Amino acid sequence: MRVDYSELVVAIQGGDDPTANRLLKEVMPRLVEYLRVVMKADRNVAKECAQQAMADVLERIQKKKIKEDKYIFSYLMTASRNEFLKYSKFQHRFDTDPDEDYEQAEPAQQVQALIEEERMKILKSCLNELDEENREFIDYILNNPDKSTKEYAAHFKFSSANVRTKKSRLVNALHYCFKRKSSE
Repeated sequence: MRVDYSELVVAIQGGDDPTANRLLKEVMPRLVEYLRVVMKADRNVAKECAQQAMADVLERIQKKKIKEDKYIFSYLMTASRNEFLKYSKFQHRFDTDPDEDYEQAEPAQQVQALIEEERMKILKSCLNELDEENREFIDYILNNPDKSTKEYAAHFKFSSANVRTKKSRLVNALHYCFKRKSSE
């Protein structure tokens, strides 16, 4: 099995789309299988994370920020793994114990609940700062978390790459808004 994909970097930077596409078709299934086997990812999640990692790496290649072409496959695997870990952390951020609601809250928990309530107010304020189109986009995604990027793309009549890019940019904008407002 091939491990040297330095030709991919050369093809992308040189604008050789046929070679780049052929190599991408070869490497993508390997990244998906890596996530499925090593990280125990679901097939759809593995595809999504590998595609996002690939998009990020391709952007770095186009900006000529990859220093060692011969290690690109290792770099792609690491980027895919990191994307999966980021995804997993994002998915499990609201996991709670269902029996927790029936217990009396301790003072520390009450303080934490007030902090969370304040965070939600700030987040809602940041959402309201978005223009209507972006607010509708992010609301749809938040209200339909089980849908895939392809389903979002079909709903908004965007390409999957545009959905991922727009989602990433909006999340970053909300993050910076949240940081700004929480420090006021």
